[in-house]
Amino acid sequence: MTETRPLGSVPAWIGCLLAAALAAQIQWQAASRGNETRAADLPPAPSARFLRAASFGEPELAARVAMLYLQAYDLRGDNAISYAQLDYARLIEWLRAIMETDPRSTYALFTAARVYTEVAEPAKSRAMLEFLHEAFVRDPDRCWPWLAHAALVAKHRLGDLPLALRFAEAIDRQARIEAAPLWAKQMQAFVLEEMNELESARIMLGGLIASGQVQDANERRFLEARLRALERRLGF
Repeated sequence: MTETRPLGSVPAWIGCLLAAALAAQIQWQAASRGNETRAADLPPAPSARFLRAASFGEPELAARVAMLYLQAYDLRGDNAISYAQLDYARLIEWLRAIMETDPRSTYALFTAARVYTEVAEPAKSRAMLEFLHEAFVRDPDRCWPWLAHAALVAKHRLGDLPLALRFAEAIDRQARIEAAPLWAKQMQAFVLEEMNELESARIMLGGLIASGQVQDANERRFLEARLRALERRLGF
């Protein structure tokens, strides 16, 4: 694995050249679509191949420049709309290209989870949640925190318990999260409990306790108390 250099170590001229190349590509793509794209629309995403080719051997820098452009797009003087009004299919293509350009960076996932899911339009939020699940499937051990956040968004913002459960089950099946915080380990059981699937929740909590994964005494006592509460509700 190659060592990642800090952004400050990259010569300024490379950053300027890359930014100019990226801007030219974006403008060319927008112009080539004629009147189909309004000035307020996010332009089509450049390909990861283009970003890497334009990076002059600095793909991490290319991804950062593209991410900064994407985040600042709704703040430009000629674009008065907010990110919530962007074409989310196109927005996701930008995020995919950025991740392919610099697969080790989690900045695109952080922004997807903490910014682009926080919109009032459920369809757009769901599309971004599915993008986070797509990234998780490719690299579960690295991307599980963002899918865990997606599960919380599905549960608390969308009120979609089946979707939250699907994400929680994916984390439980596919990610090795021995060092994960308690809230991630217990998420599936608690979603099941909220769905009134009490027996399934009891089995999940009992299995988590019996597995020995919970080493902290306070966490173990908390889970045992939740298990006893479930058993009382079930009449045990």
